[in-house]
Amino acid sequence: MTVKSAHDLGLHRVIEPQGALPQAALRLDAKSPPFDNEVVIDVATLNVDSASFSQIVGDVGRDEEAVAARIESIVAERGKMQNPVTGSGGMLLGQVVSLGPDYDGPVELSVGDRVASLVSLTLTPLDLRQIKKVHLDADQVDVEATAYLWPTSPIVVIPDDLDERVALAALDVCGAPAQTERLVANAKSVLILGAGKSGMLCAATARKTRGRSVKIYGVDRDDDNLKILDEAGLVDAWRTADAKRPVDVLEAVHAMTGGEPVDLVINTCNVSGTEMSAILPVRQRGTVYFFNMATDFARAALGCEGVGRDADLLIGNGYATGHAELTLEVVRSFAAVKQRLEDLVG
Repeated sequence: MTVKSAHDLGLHRVIEPQGALPQAALRLDAKSPPFDNEVVIDVATLNVDSASFSQIVGDVGRDEEAVAARIESIVAERGKMQNPVTGSGGMLLGQVVSLGPDYDGPVELSVGDRVASLVSLTLTPLDLRQIKKVHLDADQVDVEATAYLWPTSPIVVIPDDLDERVALAALDVCGAPAQTERLVANAKSVLILGAGKSGMLCAATARKTRGRSVKIYGVDRDDDNLKILDEAGLVDAWRTADAKRPVDVLEAVHAMTGGEPVDLVINTCNVSGTEMSAILPVRQRGTVYFFNMATDFARAALGCEGVGRDADLLIGNGYATGHAELTLEVVRSFAAVKQRLEDLVG
């Protein structure tokens, strides 16, 4: 049985404040029966976004029980997974349980389909009953839960040829490679700042899009993924540096480029305080793309002004037409990236 009077933007699930969209709401209703325009999902795994997961681990330590307790408390209070510190969420993997008679979503779904949400957990009503396992190195938690999505919420059926947890890990950041494909079209040099899963996918996308006509540089605090990218030919040069220390990053970039600025910087770091490390290496009239949920955009704007950098600062929109398909194809195309994702999810 479904409930009528639903709204295609999900306003019917907002408890507080009334009139807010679900993402901006303080609390969502995850307990009411399904509405007539909703797809009901039996959730198996939450892929918590990297900035949020990193913040939680930094606060409570690498303790599975403590991480689980923190996530459970957030969802219990808010009816959704929205980290109150970072404001970010993640996405989910699950199975379609039912489709309301008025559900007319972006893709054709059937009961029993294995699906991943392509919208943030910050706007997804989530009835979380139990966390069964925390995967500390994958930013994932296995759960017993139910979620509800309405027609305007992008969703994707998990392909048969990829492990579903690998697909989930890639799809969680699929906005980044999709935007990279667009932004790198007119760039001769690009800096990938942060070489986690999103940074690796962005480097692979840049290489897939432009081949050897673009110089790709990588900077990360650790060298593990940078070495993998180097061996796979996905970066032309790399250095280790702390992205919280912008002058160190600038010196590292200049060491790779011979002192020249780059056309495009893609910031995929998962910590705060990295804005100037992305801004300093870019050329005048270059572009900085912040795919980092810990970004302070006031700090970025004022910092850019403070160093006299005339650059376009872009917010990392998590949605782009065709982003899921593009990202999964990048995973299929680059064995090194696929293997690294497989290693991360265990």
